[in-house]
Amino acid sequence: MLNAAVECFWSRGYEATSVRDLIEKTGLTGASLYNAFGDKRAFYQRALDHYVETSILDRIRRCEAMAPREAIGSFFAEILKRSLDDRTHRGCMLVNAALDVVPHDPGFQDIVAGVLTRIEAFFLGRVRAGQVDGTITLALPAEDLARHLLGVLMGLRVLARARPERALLEGVVSPALALLDAIETARPPRCHVV
Repeated sequence: MLNAAVECFWSRGYEATSVRDLIEKTGLTGASLYNAFGDKRAFYQRALDHYVETSILDRIRRCEAMAPREAIGSFFAEILKRSLDDRTHRGCMLVNAALDVVPHDPGFQDIVAGVLTRIEAFFLGRVRAGQVDGTITLALPAEDLARHLLGVLMGLRVLARARPERALLEGVVSPALALLDAIETARPPRCHVV
């Protein structure tokens, strides 16, 4: 039932998905839908939570078990594959929520921001570990690299909806990964104004 709701909301978006669409796709009656979820917004939140858990957080858990630099590369390799295999150009349901729902719903802003913070924390953890084991550059602070990776991820998922072209998407990811691999033995000194 939640998978069907995810597909419905993900394909059509929150606003364009009617209660009738949800009833048709899930097989629930109107009364059952309202009894189980309350309203369309609550059902959307459950569907988004399910998507995040089974897609994004599952990917993070799998990648956290890998070596730091490999984890980041694998994370982006999977995103590239998903983006290029997405024949209907649905993109990422979380990104879609950020663009479609968040501007009108402060509650969803908190939900989406929380997931983005979790993704950033994954990148930060892997970058810090990679800086310790020598597989990721020390030339930039781990926090800056993690934020950069989050920005690349979000840009990649938006681009994939409008221009799902392999060369374009790989051209977005490759420099970001190369930045991690820059050969530096120490951070450049910070300038101090006297």
